[in-house]
Amino acid sequence: MYKNEFDNYLKQNKKFKVYMFYGQSTFLVEQYSLSIARMFGQDDEIEKLYFEEYDFKYAKDKLLQSSLFSSNNILFIKIDKKIPKKELDVLIEACNANPDSTLVIACMGDSDFKTMETSFSLKTNSACVRFFQPTDLEATKFLEYEAKMLQIQYEVSALNHLYFMHKNDLALCVNDLKKLAILDELITINIVDTHCFGIGSVNFEDFLYDLLAGKDISSDLSSILEEGMNEVFLLTQVTSFIQQLFMISSYARTLGQPNPKEILGYIPPKNIWEKKSKLAINIKPEVFQNMLEYLLDIELDFKTSKIENQNLYLQATLRKFTALFR
Repeated sequence: MYKNEFDNYLKQNKKFKVYMFYGQSTFLVEQYSLSIARMFGQDDEIEKLYFEEYDFKYAKDKLLQSSLFSSNNILFIKIDKKIPKKELDVLIEACNANPDSTLVIACMGDSDFKTMETSFSLKTNSACVRFFQPTDLEATKFLEYEAKMLQIQYEVSALNHLYFMHKNDLALCVNDLKKLAILDELITINIVDTHCFGIGSVNFEDFLYDLLAGKDISSDLSSILEEGMNEVFLLTQVTSFIQQLFMISSYARTLGQPNPKEILGYIPPKNIWEKKSKLAINIKPEVFQNMLEYLLDIELDFKTSKIENQNLYLQATLRKFTALFR
């Protein structure tokens, strides 16, 4: 199931015996899996097996035997490789056989965890949840929730600013919110700029604008990739940026002055919105179509072709992008 469906189960207070979380957003996988484990017991009641520590026989025995010190028997497994179906089915069965047991599996990395979904169903009282990268609106709503939990007074524009500063990395944003909570004052953009520092030597927003302006992005692109940004993630961020520009342009051509709340669902920092709107309005609709088709062709190549070096391929195709659409 997807996040929205699972959230509905949470609102209904529906509980399962076994949970599995995986997908594109490592942050959400970690956040949900730990939250669910803690929903069943205290931290000292949760036994954690990380990566190579996972042992099938030990996990099975743990789930079949109740804890001597607590009525809660919670096993938290974090893996970066698939658990064989035969083993997974036995663990689910063992968990259902013991009323005290709960199993939570957090899947990290790029392995094909989707094939594990077949072991999960309502019949086996188990839930498998797949996460995608949150949209900007979803991310901002999540940061608002975290800020409220930390009892922080904030301006929404400051949270948006923090999110863009950290290149859409929610984990870094939440860490900074915890630091900002100590200040006990209204969090504004100026406060964020004073106390928080974005990652990387290249401002990602500036990189996107330079790309659309047809400037030489070779050096910045190399730096971004060297700093560890995944090629497919970078490509999807470029596509998402252009899709936003297209929505702004379409709104302006149809209804007049662009309204960020209606277009994006939130209000970004004023300087970012003005710069983005100006760029969007100056691009013709047919150019947007050509840009998006070009980027989708690159994504298709990544997913269907055997490209030996995705890093170099992406650099070459984005340099060509600046030449084609300047």
